[in-house]
Parts: sequence; structure tokens; C-alpha cells
Amino acid sequence: MEIGTKCLQEGWKPANGEARQVPICQSTTFKYDSSEEMGQLFDLEKDGYFYSRLANPTCDAVAAKICALEGGEAGILTASGMAANFLAVFNICEAGDHILASSAVYGGTFNLFGTTMKKMGIDCTFFDQKDPVEKIEQYFRPNTKCVFGETITNPTVSVFDIEKFADMAHRHGVPLIVDNTFATPVNCRPFEWGADIVTHSTTKYMEGHAATIGGCIVDSGNFDWMAHADKYPGLTTPDESYHGIVYAQRFGKKAYITKIDAQLMRDLGPCQSPQNAFYLNLGLESLEVRMQRHCRNALAVAEYLQANEKVAWVRFSDLPQDPCHELQQKYLPNGSCGVLSFGLKGGRAKAIPFMDSLKLISIVTHVADSRTCLLNPASHTHRQMTDEQLLAAGIAPDLIRLSVGLENVKDIIADLAQALDKI
Repeated sequence: MEIGTKCLQEGWKPANGEARQVPICQSTTFKYDSSEEMGQLFDLEKDGYFYSRLANPTCDAVAAKICALEGGEAGILTASGMAANFLAVFNICEAGDHILASSAVYGGTFNLFGTTMKKMGIDCTFFDQKDPVEKIEQYFRPNTKCVFGETITNPTVSVFDIEKFADMAHRHGVPLIVDNTFATPVNCRPFEWGADIVTHSTTKYMEGHAATIGGCIVDSGNFDWMAHADKYPGLTTPDESYHGIVYAQRFGKKAYITKIDAQLMRDLGPCQSPQNAFYLNLGLESLEVRMQRHCRNALAVAEYLQANEKVAWVRFSDLPQDPCHELQQKYLPNGSCGVLSFGLKGGRAKAIPFMDSLKLISIVTHVADSRTCLLNPASHTHRQMTDEQLLAAGIAPDLIRLSVGLENVKDIIADLAQALDKI
């Protein structure tokens, strides 16, 4: 099936007489007739449901749809995109380990890796994804467990060279984890370029309407954990909390996701609710159609801003002049996403009156929504940082992140024009 058909048909497969739309299984618990059958579930000897923190039929159906969209082996929903990124890395790390991550990742992920996980004894080295492989390879250590990047970075909208970093990670015997939130599998499927694990904030384009928070992890099933058994004992040695199960041996290509479900969801509990999964599925059904409109609108807006004399610069990889255009053509030939960034002549001081003059476009912390919205990180999400600190983090103080929505693009441009006229 083509990707748009998968958006509608994958995941929930109703049998004769069953509900056409995925049912909301709003139950914490599931009944069984025998103690033995329940015991088999707890021993991971049988598939089924017994408590919705670990697995729920609604959530599983929606995770299966996202897995099919990405071309993966197994997937699991999480409570948020941040939970997805945390579990994806923590599943193969423990105190004393090290990870590599692009310095251009979303600020929340940067803090997760650089501050919170550091308190857990997991060290992170951030690299400039524009640097040559030879320089970045110097950051690898014997205890490095993964490489992490974003297909399209937030908020700088640079394109990650997936193939370059997949080859590098595999030379060092570690998986590449890619956050594919902005691109979605409609515009890019990182597994096709060598990535091993994909994460999403389903809060963004996948759900698409600013109605629910959620996340997802999908495993390609391609990384051979047993070939690097010494590096990944959590997957390749007995888990005594499950009677000595060795995940990589028992579950094969589904080992990575099974461990997240059986161990991390059991102990940490950041599961997605079935109600939120239902809303997410509604969003997924129109994902391909919406992404086409987001990309088309964003390109028109980027071209308008680029030609406006009050705009100092525009970053949008679909523009031929953009530094990432060659990578966009390689990985995202049908369009990148609906998010772009730009700066005004006069810098940060002009951003405030410009944003305050907008009428249609909302100032919100959200992004990748059906409605057009924007923010200036220096004035909002990163306002505690000096201009020097912002530049060190790769964020220009005058950067305005604009998430172009599904409105008629003439109205979006008209709102930008009237606000620009007032500065």
C-alpha cells in the first residue's frame, strides 16, 4: 500500500461484525478465567493484556499503524515525545554509559541528555552535525551506546544527514536513533537510510490538532544486539526480574520494544492513554493530505518572507538557496515540513512588536499544528539565556520559528504583511 492508504488502513483490522473505527478500550485491567493463563502473561510466555500501563488494545493498534508507516518491526506509544526520547535511549543505557547527540536537537531533548540523564550517570557529548565525520568520530568512547539526531531540527530546521550518521554509528557498533517528528514518515522514513530506531512526538503533525500529547518509538529490527552483546547487557543477558529472560534471544527483532514495554513501562509508567491514542489515530488518517498542504503553504510563505525587504534571513530547506537544500532533496524530496525560521532586520527588538501585531497567527509554545503559530525562542522558551548563550546553542537571538498551518495561504501571508508594515 502507498503511504496515504496506510494512514487509513493499517493498525486496526476489524473482523466480521466488529467496529470499523478502532474502539477505545477504556479499561485498566483485563479478566482471565484461569490463574495459569494470567501467570503466562506475567512471564511473557503469551501475548495478551492484563494491565493498561504495559499494554492496551487501542494503543497497540495505533502503534502498529505508526510502525507500518515507518516500515518498522515493532512500536510502542508513550505519554509524550519527551518520554519517547528518554525511553529510547534509557532502554540501552545505564549509569556509566555515554551517548552522542546533535547539538541542534530540540531544547527539551538537549536538557534531557545534558542535564537530567547526566544526574543518572549517563554522559552525553553534543556534536555539530555539520562537522566532518572524522571530527565527530573522535567523540566516541568504548562505553558509547548510541547516536541521536532529528530529521529536521527544532527550531533551526536543519536537515540531518541520516546516511552519514548511520554509517558512522554502525562502524562503532551502536544504533542510530532519529527523532522524525517534523518530517513524519509521510516525507521521510529514516529506516530506508540506515537509522535503527525512530521516535516521534505524536503531539505534533501526527495528531495535528493540538488536542493530545503523546509519543511513539519504532524499532526497525535491523540492529543486531547479540553481535554487540557485551555493549548491551540489558538485552543480551538474563533479566532476573522476568525469570532470567534474555530479550534478544527470546524475542529476536522485537527484543528492543519488548524490553521497553515489559521493563521500562512496568517500572516508570509513561504510557499513553487509550483516549489519546484514539484521537491520535484520527489525526493519522489525514496525515498525508495535511502534510502536503503544510509543505505547500510553508514554501509559499518562505518565498514571500525571502522577498520582503524587512526580513533579514529565512531558513527553509525547500528553498533552493538554503544550506540544507541538497540534503532536503535527498531525504525529503516531496517537501520537508511546515516549519521555517526567519529573522527581521533590527533583530530581536523588532521580533516583539511584529509578533504582537499579528491577528490570525497565534503566539504559542506549540508547533506543527493545523493552525499557524509562531514564537521567538529568545523571548519565550529560552528567555533565561543571554544572546551569547543562545548563539552557543545554535539559536540566533532574532530567530522566529513559524509553524505554517492549513489556512488559505493568502490569509497567512496577508497577516504577515500587515504585521511587517507596522515595524
